[in-house]
Amino acid sequence: MNSEFAVRSMRPGELELVLEWARQEGWNPGLDDSFAFLEADPSGFFVGSVGEVPVGSISVVKYGDSFAFLGLYIVHPDFRGKGYGKAIWEAGIATAEGRTIGLDGVAAQQGNYRKAGFEPAYSTIRYGGVPTSLPGSTLVAQPVLDSRLEGLQRYDAAIFPQPRDAFLAAWCTGRKGRRTAVVRKSHKIRGYGTIRRCYEGYKIGPLFASDADSAAALLAELIPEANGAQIFIDIPAENREAIGLAESMGLQPGFETMRMYRGLAPAIPLKHVFGVTTLELG
Repeated sequence: MNSEFAVRSMRPGELELVLEWARQEGWNPGLDDSFAFLEADPSGFFVGSVGEVPVGSISVVKYGDSFAFLGLYIVHPDFRGKGYGKAIWEAGIATAEGRTIGLDGVAAQQGNYRKAGFEPAYSTIRYGGVPTSLPGSTLVAQPVLDSRLEGLQRYDAAIFPQPRDAFLAAWCTGRKGRRTAVVRKSHKIRGYGTIRRCYEGYKIGPLFASDADSAAALLAELIPEANGAQIFIDIPAENREAIGLAESMGLQPGFETMRMYRGLAPAIPLKHVFGVTTLELG
């Protein structure tokens, strides 16, 4: 390993570089993910560099005092096989301060993650394609106003392991190519979701809903934002209603990941998770 190698916090502009690496790896991040990612935990993003040259990355984003999520673990192809990845991993993990750590692992890496103390919890399947139809619903979803996120944040906190208000305030704002909708019944929130433009098509996530009817209303509101482009949704495999909705729209299953945890796994009500927020931040 080069003696000039060190792991440090990302500097301005480096997260955009790492997201470009993620695009090259085929991970298809959103076009403007960096803004919301940094709002989640500005101290959670790291690069390994040789002198001034970034060679690899990791994110360990902390939520509250008991949970963290690991992602963006990449070593640039030009620098693989030199020990940098292991050093970046160890430095990132050390910042989690005894928290439970989650990650979404591809099949090829799950064995390595288990050796590092991560245990499988549930699998996620990416469904994608150009929708052939919109799902029907007895409910109607509405666009979310940037100034009225409090109820949405409370709803999210009942599903995601820890509150993430700053992240949601950035993630759900109405920037170009991004749209968030909420569905209510009897004045109570029954679900919400966000669609965002990615390098390839659009992703929907999170898609949290109290039932399939609410999720269908959200999809009917969000999908027109894609204007005929492909959409992708990462769906927990055990949520059969969510898979049924995806299949009813003509979406096809693609690759799978495994949600894994090191430490006590949080109790997530997967029946309400019709689409994971993002494989990078949980």
